[in-house]
Amino acid sequence: MSAREIRASVSLALIFALRMLGLFLILPVFAVHARGMPGGQDVMLVGIALGIYGLTQGLLQIPLGAASDRWGRKPVIVAGLAVFALGSFVAAAAASVIWVIVGRALQGAGAISAAVTAFIADSTRDEHRTKAMAMVGGSIGLTFALSLVVAPVLYAAMGMGGLFLATGALALAGIAVVLWLVPPAPARIEHEDAARWREVACDGQLLRLNAGIFTLHAVQMAMFVVVPVLLVEHGLALPRHWTVYLPAVLASFALMMPPLVAAERRGRMRCLLLAATALMVAAQLGLRWLAPSLLALGLWLLLFFVAFNILEASFPSLTSRLAPRSARGLALGIYNTTQAVGLAVGAAVGGWLAKHQGAGGVFAFAALAMALWFVFALGLRELPLKGGRAGGAVGEPAAR
Repeated sequence: MSAREIRASVSLALIFALRMLGLFLILPVFAVHARGMPGGQDVMLVGIALGIYGLTQGLLQIPLGAASDRWGRKPVIVAGLAVFALGSFVAAAAASVIWVIVGRALQGAGAISAAVTAFIADSTRDEHRTKAMAMVGGSIGLTFALSLVVAPVLYAAMGMGGLFLATGALALAGIAVVLWLVPPAPARIEHEDAARWREVACDGQLLRLNAGIFTLHAVQMAMFVVVPVLLVEHGLALPRHWTVYLPAVLASFALMMPPLVAAERRGRMRCLLLAATALMVAAQLGLRWLAPSLLALGLWLLLFFVAFNILEASFPSLTSRLAPRSARGLALGIYNTTQAVGLAVGAAVGGWLAKHQGAGGVFAFAALAMALWFVFALGLRELPLKGGRAGGAVGEPAAR
């Protein structure tokens, strides 16, 4: 990667991390804190407060992604971070769960994921893009693990209002990163039909990737309905769950990078996707039948994170390569919307299965879902290493 590519990838990954840390810091502590607020005895309202940002984010990914195609990546990212900061400050001042819901909805309305990933795609060459996307995925994984460690400590020191104020400050710091650290955006591609809505939304190759990210995040959310309970049942108290998650996440990054780099170098990303999907199926079956101890559970979670991180890095990279450059924001907006819907569906299905079938039913569902996507993914075509979107961009002729 060139110095410019590294600078763009690292700074944009930092924006993701700052924003996601603001979201993740709330998750480990809000349900307990809400009991002392008006409306906090209503478990449904508490759940809405935690999850409403996903709904508003999902609704706005496509229009804001398309807006970044028309008006540029940086203005949309800055505006989204400003809206996120406003939502954080509303939640910090909230005197009831209802106002927390309003604040969290505003946080989600700052839906910049499509614009940021499109910016990364604009700033990197095809053969390095998956590594750049892996930096974003890595920043999210590390941020999640960090939040499990520091959220209880920060909550004890500054309270829930202080946590929300900190999330707003992180968003404002993200604006500073965009303005002063992120390199200038590449020249915008003008096209008389830049949006190509129907063409982008109905392309078979993009649909396969959208189905993949939907399935991956549905599986992730379903799993984590039951994994914390299993850790407790294996004798690990809730405040110490990070001692499993953090080593697994860190080790998974070390294990995922060699095959990721090799696949990019040799133009074998399709094979890597299929292999990672097969590993995901194996991890779910192992969690279902072969996790009699805390150590075994941790090892299967490690394999899950390896497969998850490979797929999480590869999907947006391939989406950006398959989409026309003039409609990358739109394509990644659709991609991020299906991701958000997958999170919601996975949480609902995981909760229902956990109630009626137990943890085994959840892992069986996850294995089946990934196996079905494996079959669907067999129709993916391998993209060439070079030539931009040659042979792969929707509606663009292949290079000879």
